[in-house]
Amino acid sequence: MTWFTATRTSEAVVTAEQQQVWDVLNDPAEVARLTPLVRRIEVDGDHWRWIMEEIPGLGISLAPAFTVLIETDEPSCITFTHDPPDGTKERAAVEGSYGLSPHEQGTRLDIEITVRVDLPLSRLAKPAVKAAMDGVLASIGRGFGRNLLDRLDADQVDVG
Repeated sequence: MTWFTATRTSEAVVTAEQQQVWDVLNDPAEVARLTPLVRRIEVDGDHWRWIMEEIPGLGISLAPAFTVLIETDEPSCITFTHDPPDGTKERAAVEGSYGLSPHEQGTRLDIEITVRVDLPLSRLAKPAVKAAMDGVLASIGRGFGRNLLDRLDADQVDVG
């Protein structure tokens, strides 16, 4: 078994009020509906357990589940840290944050996510696994972005 890691960052300005964006991102049922490949999110206090659909790639059947501790600083930051229940070994781990700040055209949203998976592959497979993980994260990110904009009835603003 070998741990493989991929990180994705993104930023956008959306034409929605900061509190509206916060309310959606702080609701596990909404986040599950908006995120491709997420079957459901189970909540136990400040812990969210993500149950994923089968993730395509590399000919390995992988339907990961992982637990994160959610920490919030309303309405500007949601951080999540891998924190499985005592005595539990999870083969996937996710950590990251949503940063929200006011913008003259709505809300600036900064997202950073690091995903780690423990796979029955050699370290020699790292380039192929990393490429597959990057592709899956990009696809999930695009789908999440589209779904979030639809849910907020908002647009993404080009500020560059």
